[in-house]
Amino acid sequence: MILFTRRLQLREFDKDDWPAVLAYQSNPLYLRYYEQSERKPEEVRQFVQMFLSQQQEEPRLKYQLAMIHAETGQLIGNCGIRKQTPDADKADIGYELSPEFWGGGYAIEAASALVQFGFDQLGLHRIWSWCIADNLASARVLEKLGMRREGRLRENEYFKGRWWDTLLYGMLEHEWQARRKPKP
Repeated sequence: MILFTRRLQLREFDKDDWPAVLAYQSNPLYLRYYEQSERKPEEVRQFVQMFLSQQQEEPRLKYQLAMIHAETGQLIGNCGIRKQTPDADKADIGYELSPEFWGGGYAIEAASALVQFGFDQLGLHRIWSWCIADNLASARVLEKLGMRREGRLRENEYFKGRWWDTLLYGMLEHEWQARRKPKP
């Protein structure tokens, strides 16, 4: 599967993608809102292998795609949409991006393509996501996407010696369709 946006190609992972993933996942800025303090090559190989295994599932429930910069061909992150069961009418989305590309609109571009795929191709009714509340940039991506903040889960995640609040966001199919219609 391949999705194209104005500046990105979202494609299936291949086994040779792990060094590029390791490069951005090793950045301390990237690791700030993750429980890991470092990433090891074997962990990242397993991470990419998980996506390769998901590609073979029947029926397929999870689509985790490598985010490729269209102009340079560089792998700059990944994004995904995931259903829990074959007949699910909802799914969650997620994305991660190399810190050198933060603030350039790439996350919103990738997330928009996933939402469109989810509603148009997977026939979903609801798409949701969450982020660490302190991660204001990720929250802004979800809000720019048109997702509504549905709640704050207090002290919901524990890592790096402290509790973190998380924010829950969601969007319904008819809300997405309304955003796509041209305004008079």
